[in-house]
Amino acid sequence: MFDWRMKLLGNGRAANAALGAILGFMMSNQPLAGAESAAAFFVYAGTYTGPQSKGIHLFRLEAATGALTPLGLTAEITNPTFLALHPKQPFLYSISEVGGAKGGGVTAFKIDPRGGGLTQLNQQSTGGNGPCHLSVDKSGRCVLVANYGGGSIAALPIREDGALGEATAFIQHQGSSVNPQRQKGPHAHWIDVDPNNRFAYVCDLGLDKILIYRLDPVKGVLSPNQPGFAAAKPGAGPRHLAFHPNGRFAYVINELGNTMTAYAVDDYNGALTAIGEWPTLPPDFTGKNTTAEVEVHPSGKFVYGSNRGHDSLVVYAVDEQTGKLSLVQHQSSGGKSPRNFAIDPTGRWLIAGNQASANLAVFKIDPANGRLSPTGQSFDVGAVCLKYLPVLRAE
Repeated sequence: MFDWRMKLLGNGRAANAALGAILGFMMSNQPLAGAESAAAFFVYAGTYTGPQSKGIHLFRLEAATGALTPLGLTAEITNPTFLALHPKQPFLYSISEVGGAKGGGVTAFKIDPRGGGLTQLNQQSTGGNGPCHLSVDKSGRCVLVANYGGGSIAALPIREDGALGEATAFIQHQGSSVNPQRQKGPHAHWIDVDPNNRFAYVCDLGLDKILIYRLDPVKGVLSPNQPGFAAAKPGAGPRHLAFHPNGRFAYVINELGNTMTAYAVDDYNGALTAIGEWPTLPPDFTGKNTTAEVEVHPSGKFVYGSNRGHDSLVVYAVDEQTGKLSLVQHQSSGGKSPRNFAIDPTGRWLIAGNQASANLAVFKIDPANGRLSPTGQSFDVGAVCLKYLPVLRAE
């Protein structure tokens, strides 16, 4: 299959090596081999639309220096609060976090590989209200969507041209948990596949469960797994999950419990077994807080989470033998309510999206200990999702 990134890389042995490095990173979520050769990354920022934003914004990050340059609005769309990139082709997918009788939507875009611009291909319904997360399976055959308001999930097939077909799978969750304000019903908050593309995992905040499904990406089918879920502590509210690059561990940030839980992953049946839990807040903090995002550093040595209320990024060191965590740092997020953050593929930089203060802040990552230090860069965009796309210059 011809890969669009050849347009950026040119021809020859160096181009093939660089292309292989990019595809290896995009497909495996492993550290990008030779990432220092990536001159820059496009950064796509999803937002809630309103007076300050009309859709998806585009930035360029210089890999060597961490300099971030705004390139402007690249697509007008209502509430593109989460984005996902195709692993092989120049396509980007965005939810529209809206409610109503027809539910929310997911939009397919084609990426201009020269400038990063987006051209809309089509839209499809997610089948449920308030979609808040989506992902593309590692084969690039289907988009998976989590509907927070509707408490449901769906799979939509990706056509050859990148456009989306109607949903081939739809599952409505049932049940509740102990928090009467937030857990009267199901609230699917995150969905993605395991590193081997065999299982789809769903963090359902309303049920206090991480649900596990078997995935057939060719047919776009989600089927029951055994075991069907891992139970979180009552009232924890599991929000997002991140896999360790070695595939042996997974980390779940709990929105209501303000904790980070580490799980051992069973490669055979997808089971998650809790191996420890750590607070995301310092012991002397007494205010209100909910957590949001979790990411594992590309090296696998560190785990990061965000606190909304304490307005900080928490950093942990990972014991790569046991998967257990130890606290490294609490760093101010550079604004209020860090809804999302993202580590660039080289592992050198972290960009935090502060929703309440409507700004992005850029941080440098110390490769020795994972600690964050502000670069002083701040931009007036209230991003609630950030995605990187490598851009390599021809030799």
